[in-house]
Amino acid sequence: MTPSLYQRLGSAEGIAAIVDDAVDRHAVNPLLAPRFSGRDLPRAKQMGTLFFCMGAGGPQTYDGRDMRTVHAGMNISEQEFIATIDDFVAAMQGQGIGAVETNEVVAILYSLKGEVLRL
Repeated sequence: MTPSLYQRLGSAEGIAAIVDDAVDRHAVNPLLAPRFSGRDLPRAKQMGTLFFCMGAGGPQTYDGRDMRTVHAGMNISEQEFIATIDDFVAAMQGQGIGAVETNEVVAILYSLKGEVLRL
């Protein structure tokens, strides 16, 4: 049996490390930092980890707001969206995640485009 994406990313611990790193990168990324200034980053990391775990096939349940609601009124640009994905790719590379898994995550993130852009 092929391990799930969740397992291949290191389960909850591995995904938490990826999300923590990505959010830290967002907070200093010139395109994204203004959106993260003054935000509750520990909460963003916690909810992001739950969302990511569930989306990758883990047993966690994400009970937060849906992506459209979370991003409503933010008017996120295509450049910001790509910068977010780039930060996740860098975080995964920093955690030693392979290209196959990274590409799977990028595809999942890209599938959320309509739920976050220009709302």
